[in-house]
Amino acid sequence: MSAFTMDADWLSFDPSPSKPVFQLPAGAVDAHCHVFGPGDVFPYASERKYTPCDAGKDKLFALRDFLGFERNVIVQATCHGADNRALVDALRAADGRARGVATVRPDVTEETLAEMDAAGVRGVRFNFVRRLVDPKPDAYYRGIIERIAPLGWHIVIYFEAADLEERWDFFTSLPTTVVVDHMGRPDVTKPVDGPEFGRFVALMERDNIWSKVSCPERLSKSGPPAYDDVVPFARALVERFPDRVLWGTDWPHPNMKNHMPDDGTLVDFIPRIAPTETLQHKLLVDNPMRLYWQR
Repeated sequence: MSAFTMDADWLSFDPSPSKPVFQLPAGAVDAHCHVFGPGDVFPYASERKYTPCDAGKDKLFALRDFLGFERNVIVQATCHGADNRALVDALRAADGRARGVATVRPDVTEETLAEMDAAGVRGVRFNFVRRLVDPKPDAYYRGIIERIAPLGWHIVIYFEAADLEERWDFFTSLPTTVVVDHMGRPDVTKPVDGPEFGRFVALMERDNIWSKVSCPERLSKSGPPAYDDVVPFARALVERFPDRVLWGTDWPHPNMKNHMPDDGTLVDFIPRIAPTETLQHKLLVDNPMRLYWQR
């Protein structure tokens, strides 16, 4: 029994998702998902801004198999702060079928970095979403970049569309491969060819920038199950930058407030944004394998 009580307004993941109609290509990777605890084994961080339901590795791997994925990329959840033990435990249990994106501080030890690298961590995440974390000065992140550079890790950044202009100089100065979570959270009520999303497309025109075209459930105003208003944005990126896009379920869907998505329905969203087999294979197999499984 976890010592932590989830937030009163927390929406727990769907325990019985539908079976997708869309058949994933062989070797497909869910390139954005999380593990939460269990809190009695891997306690949640004291500085967290939310307390989730428990959602451990066994449930994640069961979902992977049910939906038809071969592999996962597990992203450190902000509720665990810079304590990556739950992440590393899941990677070790995955028998080579998972890679990880960690959260570290500038004072992380060489021993800890080497341990995470051996377990399968291949990147670090910088979160700039103020309702989830307290963003730090640029020098803080540059200190981390210096620490991970010898390992060849990349950077994942999470921000909201309104913050891109302010952070532009920092983001465009990053020396590694940079993966943007969830298309930089565009305002899908604005035109896909308008100036706000155009700024994000301009960021993507830099060869080192990738994007996850995930989380229609977070971005949509038209709502489930179709999330129609998100399709033009994701499809524009998949078709324009087919070699630098990734997709993930975002299970167990932290901090959803108005509904909990059906993971099977989310998988069926994929052919609407990647309409050809070639685009689907790049999105789900070629790109994540190139980024996460080169070694």
